[in-house]
Amino acid sequence: MGAGREQQATVGPATGDAVTRPGGPDRPVPLLLRIFAFSVFFFPSSMVIGPLGAVGTVPMILGGLLLALWFASAVFGLHDPLAARHPARLAVGVLLLATFASYVALYSGWSGTSTVAGRASADRWLILLLVSAGIVMVVAETVRTLDHALVLVRAVLAGAYFCSLVALVQFQFGIDPVQWLQQAMPGFTYNGGDTTFQLRGGLVRVAGTTFSPIELSVVCAVLLPLSIWRAIYDHRGRMWLHWVGTGLLVFAIASTVSRSGILGLLIVLLIFLPFLPSAARRWAMIAVPTGLAGLFLVMPGLVGTLFASFTAGADDPSISTRTNNYPRVVALVEERPLVGAGPGNYLPDNALHILDNQYLNSLVTIGTLGLVGISCYLLVPGLSALMVARTVGNPQLKVLAGAVSAGTLAAGLCSLTFDSMSFPVFALIYPVLVGLSGAVWLLAGSTSASDVGGDAWTR
Repeated sequence: MGAGREQQATVGPATGDAVTRPGGPDRPVPLLLRIFAFSVFFFPSSMVIGPLGAVGTVPMILGGLLLALWFASAVFGLHDPLAARHPARLAVGVLLLATFASYVALYSGWSGTSTVAGRASADRWLILLLVSAGIVMVVAETVRTLDHALVLVRAVLAGAYFCSLVALVQFQFGIDPVQWLQQAMPGFTYNGGDTTFQLRGGLVRVAGTTFSPIELSVVCAVLLPLSIWRAIYDHRGRMWLHWVGTGLLVFAIASTVSRSGILGLLIVLLIFLPFLPSAARRWAMIAVPTGLAGLFLVMPGLVGTLFASFTAGADDPSISTRTNNYPRVVALVEERPLVGAGPGNYLPDNALHILDNQYLNSLVTIGTLGLVGISCYLLVPGLSALMVARTVGNPQLKVLAGAVSAGTLAAGLCSLTFDSMSFPVFALIYPVLVGLSGAVWLLAGSTSASDVGGDAWTR
């Protein structure tokens, strides 16, 4: 293992430098972007600056600064925003156009009488999308090499590992360290919305620093392939620590006892494993069943609870609640089919009316235009990254593209099981993956992207 690690450290930087986009690697990944990526997991999204409301979280403010700096640099000619063409940018653009149409219809009265709460919700949704678009652009335009991708992924995973550690403490000891973070944020007020502990069967589900267990499970499943890619190719730090972090993500998924998390895990494994180097695939065949067996041993009752939740069928309240809402969705869509009720304007009066499906939520609020837009946003980046993974020659870029594709497609498919864009950690970390999808597309189009490099795992 030590010799293999030494081989990897020797060839890692060379492999990263082998794929460089035109424009050169002279500009490092912005520090603000790395701080933002970590802050999404570190600062509780339930804590806001009072006058700003729900958009006044630390990650949203930092994301807004990224958008402002990107826009200012384009205005002053410091970069050409039209030069970086990739499918992910088109997907974001389609969703923004659909949102603008619905937003204008709401404020003009075309979609019916609006309320103060409805207009505020529309404003929050539009701000979120604009900030997300800025994140996508900044990531795609600043990740110019594979080494740049490693720098950004380290920051993302550092936050995700911290979140998973918090989940471990919550699960094992029944205490919530997030409360300590909330108390250490003077000037911020508690805005609610988070549900750290939930019961399922005989187990207590936890949320880490996210809003709910389902959000934690999906986000960790989405980031798992990137963690494996980093563990294989990152020459900085100790390999065993990288794998411990990867194990923390798996534990976090299990600690949520979430069907959505299991679905996300199966999706990422199905898509990602074929793109791993042959040696890594052989290790995966050993690690996956061993890890699952270990989880079932240290978490008594996990198997029974998961089996019961998957086989409950219509008797499960969480499933029956979803299906019972379908007639309401049909009626709402028939009332305003094209532009919906307005962005963010599905405001259920009780928890039983929550749709738990991002596509249906978008159909009701932004109409059929919004359904097309959200489908593009949640699926096109993953499909474009999958195309890169299938065609590119560089092994490290192939695995990165496979990881991005697996993560984004898992996010898109799991959005069928919960209203993903209503959850702040998911809504802000997903654009980072969309930006990485654009980055791998641009890297694959560079002249040296077809170069075949070596690494210790291909031998």
